Amino acid sequence: MRLDVQPWGATMAELVDAARAAEDAGAGVVWAPELHRSAPVTAAALASGTSKVGVGTGVALAFARSAMLTALTAADLGELSGGRFRLGLGTGVARLNQDWHGVAFERPVARMRDTVAIVRAVLAGGDPITHDGVRSINVRGWRRPCPPVRIPIYLAAVGPAMTRLAAEVADGWLGHELLTRPVVKRRPGFDVVASACCSIDPDAATARRRAANVVGFYASVRSYAAMFQAAGFGAVTSAANAALRAGQAADSLGEFVPDEMVDVYTIAGTPGQCAARIATYEEAADAIKLSPPSYGLAADEVRLAQKRLLELVGSHR
Repeated sequence: MRLDVQPWGATMAELVDAARAAEDAGAGVVWAPELHRSAPVTAAALASGTSKVGVGTGVALAFARSAMLTALTAADLGELSGGRFRLGLGTGVARLNQDWHGVAFERPVARMRDTVAIVRAVLAGGDPITHDGVRSINVRGWRRPCPPVRIPIYLAAVGPAMTRLAAEVADGWLGHELLTRPVVKRRPGFDVVASACCSIDPDAATARRRAANVVGFYASVRSYAAMFQAAGFGAVTSAANAALRAGQAADSLGEFVPDEMVDVYTIAGTPGQCAARIATYEEAADAIKLSPPSYGLAADEVRLAQKRLLELVGSHR
């Protein structure tokens, strides 16, 4: 199984250095998320700063950009990376789309299906380029002065409808950071990538506490409340939401998260414990994307956590 890395850096230069260290450790792909930075710009920096490792957006918001602009960006990143780029797309949640980016979120599965179709049509070239749906395109008299290109497309999916769509139209599936166990079957030509916050320390309790804020952040998001409730952690979501409404920072809610909840939703513990947990994904996934804990932590603590994560990746070879 391939070990991928979502590198962290307080600056873009540090982020690129971390990607280069992941490449040296033998990581298969370095993934650029989209929250505090632009995923495509970060991916461009990672591609320029490395030479062998795969580079992907993990994930870019599919609806905050036009599908045509997403396609052109993917084509440019494919060229810039020398063919190492893969386009990871996600819907985000309704509030993020509507309140942060001012874009529609209705019928997200159909909207994502149209997005993938349009991206592929633009990358393939030709004139006209047309598609009718929840998202549509009608381009005539335009030709990209470059050869057609095929970029692998990955879809982030948690719910059953989006998961079925990923299996139907994409080249790969990307799991959620909350260690979503793959619910798509492995098959030739389809890349199943689980994801996890991975917190490693010689002291397992310290590792868990570093990861707790990641779980606490999601516990405060209403979109995940039903999932946590079904797993028996409804009281945690209530406490995290109350603290958030009272003014506590969203990335500092780990105090409400018990160790057993950290163990369910992250990979946290000693190096041996984390390696054993990762090994349980061998049969279910082609790769697992690992990210260091960073929510609510001082920069030096994140750097230490990332160093230990990369040491684990290096030992996997």
